[in-house]
Amino acid sequence: LSVICSCVCVCCSGAFSEVVLAEEKRTRRLVAIKCIPKKALEGKENSIENEIAVLHKIKHANIVSLEDIFENKSHLYLVMQLVSGGELFDRIVEKGFYTEKDASKLIQQILDAVKYLHDMGIVHRDLKPENLLYYSMEEDSKIMISDFGLSKIEGSGSVMSTACGTPGYVAPEVLAQKPYSKAVDCWSIGVIAYILLCGYPPFYDENDAKLFEQILKAEYEFDSPYWDDISDSAKDFIVHLMERDPGQRYTCDQALQHPWIAGDTALDKNIHESVSAQIKKNFAKSKWKQAFNATAVVRHMRRLQLGTSQEGQTSDRSPHSPCHERLLLPEGTEEEEEEEEEQSRQCLHTTFRRIFKPKTRTRCAERK
Repeated sequence: LSVICSCVCVCCSGAFSEVVLAEEKRTRRLVAIKCIPKKALEGKENSIENEIAVLHKIKHANIVSLEDIFENKSHLYLVMQLVSGGELFDRIVEKGFYTEKDASKLIQQILDAVKYLHDMGIVHRDLKPENLLYYSMEEDSKIMISDFGLSKIEGSGSVMSTACGTPGYVAPEVLAQKPYSKAVDCWSIGVIAYILLCGYPPFYDENDAKLFEQILKAEYEFDSPYWDDISDSAKDFIVHLMERDPGQRYTCDQALQHPWIAGDTALDKNIHESVSAQIKKNFAKSKWKQAFNATAVVRHMRRLQLGTSQEGQTSDRSPHSPCHERLLLPEGTEEEEEEEEEQSRQCLHTTFRRIFKPKTRTRCAERK
């Protein structure tokens, strides 16, 4: 690998891998390399093989591409297309002006990419804002779908049954332990669209079992005053995607033809102040990671007693926000996580600023 690429800096590290910013020696092009210790893959070989199979199969303008694969005795290296524009929520908060039309354009790009996946027989199964990244720092940058670790290539049938996904975005049929199809991605897009227009999730409870109960019943509202300035067309679009019955739920094709996407019904009024305030309140990174751990889907589905919940039982809500201001956090970890995230964010932010400033590319945390 060192013959082909030279490392610039470590972007981020996780429990099982780290992502390194590198430069191809021949083209001088920057790429992101996901470095995975083979020890971490023990027992998970099928998962990584599936992810690679999916990434090899797809090529779309709004999907982060796999460019090459290398391995040695100790590591597997996935050379990925570099996306340097940051996460979806961060960019929205940084904007000074944000409208329904902006949200509509974002959702249209996501729908185009997911329609492509579905046409290829691929279901992503973990669509969420954290997996939506901007390609560059340009104001008009396109959005990119990343992380195909839970994606699935459909076999001869069109249904799946494995419990997976991220709790706040998982479709009711997955929680009901029913066979499901690519319609689960359309549900997740509906949840994302909801958040993009108000800044908070349609379903929330500090107790995962109660959260799943809300999702199973498709219980959500367009709360006042947060939705007062949002068009009826936008609400109609969301209702068709967040339809409890997957057979009645909009497909990507149908969603792309909805007037809020294909027409001119998306309003041009600035909703940035309200949306960004709610995003900052409800989606603090360290809190979000704790509250929406994907493993909770499997863990709590085993405990979930379908049909035994009390009718009309709802969680308390903050008077200042439609969902709780406080998310679940293990004691003694919040400050450490926030400090670590801030250090990673600052390093990456500085690196990209320097790299994309003409004739002043500087290396950060150079590794030998």
